Formats: sequence, C-alpha cells, structure tokens
Amino acid sequence: MEEVDVPSYFLCPISLEIMRDPVTVSSGITYDRESIERCIFSGKNKNTSPCPVTKQPLSSDTDLTPNHTLRRLIQAWCTLNASKGIEPIPTPKPPVDKAQILKLINEGKALQHQMRCLQSLRSIANESERNRRCLESAGAVEFLASIVANESSIGTRSSDEEALYILYCLQISEAGLKKLIISRSNGEDFTEALMRVLQRGDYQSRAYAALLLKSMFEVCDPIYLMNLRVEHFVQIVNVLRDQISQQASKASLQIMVELCQWRRNRIKAVEAGAVSVLIEILLETTEKRDSEMLLVVLDQLCGVAEGRAELLRHGAGIAVVSKKILRVSNVATDRGVRILSSMSRFSGTSCVVLEMLQVGVVSKLCLVLQMDCSLKTKEKAKEMLKLHSRVWKNSSCVPVHVLSSYP
Repeated sequence: MEEVDVPSYFLCPISLEIMRDPVTVSSGITYDRESIERCIFSGKNKNTSPCPVTKQPLSSDTDLTPNHTLRRLIQAWCTLNASKGIEPIPTPKPPVDKAQILKLINEGKALQHQMRCLQSLRSIANESERNRRCLESAGAVEFLASIVANESSIGTRSSDEEALYILYCLQISEAGLKKLIISRSNGEDFTEALMRVLQRGDYQSRAYAALLLKSMFEVCDPIYLMNLRVEHFVQIVNVLRDQISQQASKASLQIMVELCQWRRNRIKAVEAGAVSVLIEILLETTEKRDSEMLLVVLDQLCGVAEGRAELLRHGAGIAVVSKKILRVSNVATDRGVRILSSMSRFSGTSCVVLEMLQVGVVSKLCLVLQMDCSLKTKEKAKEMLKLHSRVWKNSSCVPVHVLSSYP
C-alpha cells in the first residue's frame, strides 16, 4: 500500500486511527464512537469516566452527537485515496435505542418468534459496548434469564444456548448480576437453572453457564454461597472433569477458589469428588497458571480432614504435589509446601511419612531451603524436616549432597 498522509483531525485521539463513526461528546472533543464508548463503559461499576483529552467527567448516559460533516469529509477523502489502498468507510448504522429493544423483547415472548428475536439481540450485543449497556437497561437480561430457566429442551442447540451466549456477551454490570442471582422463574432461582444446564446441556451451553456462574459468584452474598448444596459442587467438578473448554475449566477453578473460602464448602467440594479430579488434571497439565490454580484449590481442600484423606487415597496425590514444587513458579511452590505441611502435621502417620520419603518430598524440602523461596515457605519446609527427622535424616533415599541442607 502506498504511504498516505492522513489529516490529523481524521484520527481518533484515543486510538490514533481513522474515525469510522465520529461523535462529539459534551466536552466538545470528537472521537470515534467505538473508542469513546469503550472508554466510557470500561468501568462497569462507575457512573462516570473522564474525557481522555479534557479530563471532564463523562457519564455513562452521555449523549454522543454524530459529527456528520466530519464523517462525510473522511468518507470523501477515503474515496479519493482508494487507488492508494485506503479502504472506503461505509455510513454507520444508527445506534440502537431502548424502544427498539423493548419491541424485540415483546415479540420474542411469542415462542414462534423467539429464535429470530434472540438472533437480533445477539447481533445488537456484538456491535458495541453501548448496545450491551442499552440491552441491560431495557430488561434484556431478565428476558434471557427467563428463557434459560423455562427451556425444556436443554441439550440441543436451541434458544437456551443462544440466550446463554448473549448473557455471557453482555458482560453484565455488578448490579445486574446481583439482580440476576435473586431472579426467579417458575419458583426456581437462576443459579438452579444454570446448574441444570451444567448437568444436562451440551458442551457449549455448559461453558457459557460456568462463565456466568463465575461472574455471579464474584458479587454474591457470602451467606448465599455458603448455602450451596453438594449437588451444586458436583456439577462444577464435572465441568472440570470433562475439560469441555479451557475457558470453562478456568472459570470452574475460579469458582472453586471463591467457594472454598469457607470450611463447610470445602467439605462439600470433597464430597463432590473434587480432590481426585484436581489431582488427575494436575498430573496432565504443564500450563503454569492452571497448575497454580489447581494447587490453590487443593491447598484449600487439604485444610479439612476429609480433603487430606482423599488426597492420600489417590496413589499419585503426594507425588504430584511434590513434583510441582520448584518446577512451576513461586506461587506453585508456596502452595505445594503448604499442602505437604498440612499432610505432615495432621495426617503424618508412619505410612504417610514413609511415602513422602519415597516420592522425593524430603529432597524437595531440602532444596526449598537452598532456593529463593519466601521466608514463610522455608519455615514450613524446615518445620516438616524437623518434625520427621528421626525417620528422614538417616535414610538412604535422601541424596548425600542434599543432607547438608537438613536443618
């Protein structure tokens, strides 16, 4: 493409790219609509964002006045320079308004028009951040949630999957998520509807449901989270076990971290079979962040006797935790040592102590004392080595060069 000098006033002050849909804000500055809307709506829970140039506050309901004159100048300039590789800029569609959305939603309440309505809502949501906020304010979230809750054909690519996708795309505000948590349809709250999708939906629907649950639980009242049932944990663990997508697995791990802050939830997670699933995934994964999160959740679950018993019941439990120490990251090392410390202090039977020796835990702990680890982690390693020194110190399983580090 031939190099062309672009007039500076054709460029958006934020992105420094040619404006496709120039709009003027209340501060008098003209921006490309997509760029300024992204800026205004980026803080979901904030009422205002500063104008990037003047720093004057701009509220989320700021009027963006189309600059038709500048748009026509840009379009004319693009046409004149088409031979130099400049692509033409089409006339932008007018932004959607609340009345249009309300009309669509009302039409979508009739079953025969529902799928067409959802496809239109999806198209609107994908266009811009402004459209997504407009959809939320017009009641689209409640409409979509009612479809998911009332859908009887979960497991097929139908309106429930479309509704779940749009709900995920909307990036619902904190207030909207809190409202969604307590919304009810047919006597059932929306969390129950999502759990049903996790149980019976196809892979794509389950992935969207997991991502929505993650967002909801992040803003949820702790009392609500503590009252979740074992069956809820079973469905979350099944998403991990089935490895339906990287995004869904990550969301499920984040949900587990959020829920397992409380002892009662740790016990429920253990009863749901979380420990063995986490160990199996840990055996396979080589990804740093995944390993860290798996160890974080295992550390939480080993904070209760039931979790420690399940880790010991798995033949590779102690071995895989030991293997990750000093091989992934400082975070993984810290969590791995914490898990072994829990096992050592509260479940340190002679069989466990011997197994730790055989799978190389003692060597790893000695190495931790020599490496650049946190002081707290070194202290835990030292405590374990001292606690079981009678069994470990004179063992032939410990390499001679490592014994010099034995406290």
